[in-house]
Amino acid sequence: MKTTINLTFGDENWSSRLPDAAALSAAVFEKVIAELKPGFLDGKSEVCLNLELGNDEEIRCLNREFRQIDKPTNILSFANLDDDDFFETLPQTEEVELGDIIIARETMENQSLEQEISFNDHYVHILIHGILHLLGYDHIEEADRLEMEAVETRLLHGFGIADPYEEKA
Repeated sequence: MKTTINLTFGDENWSSRLPDAAALSAAVFEKVIAELKPGFLDGKSEVCLNLELGNDEEIRCLNREFRQIDKPTNILSFANLDDDDFFETLPQTEEVELGDIIIARETMENQSLEQEISFNDHYVHILIHGILHLLGYDHIEEADRLEMEAVETRLLHGFGIADPYEEKA
């Protein structure tokens, strides 16, 4: 199955911060789909998502509008599978668009410094997290959170990235 990311830069500073954003994002998306093999994608020829690398101001406005939280966050995901007719129209399509992800550069930079991890490693983690949301994972309930974190950790290990949930000594 072909995986495609429609990547846009809403903040020009991403180009210097993550020069290989397109290739890295594509590799992450391909690995998540290949590893998880979501059943609702069986028989589909292509799966895609829309990814914007934005900034704190833009994501703060979206967070306020859609979640009623008036502050920036590292990532927002808008899953098409949450649409009422997603599974009704799915059988008629060869290509599946999972939804939209936006990531805020400034918040990502601050978090990577606070957590003492590389910006690249944090980006891979947050992108995996967003893709999992597009695939229906959530972390509202404790059991769901633990499952999602376990999947994230397993996928991150495939990129040689340490468990972000492990307590540091």
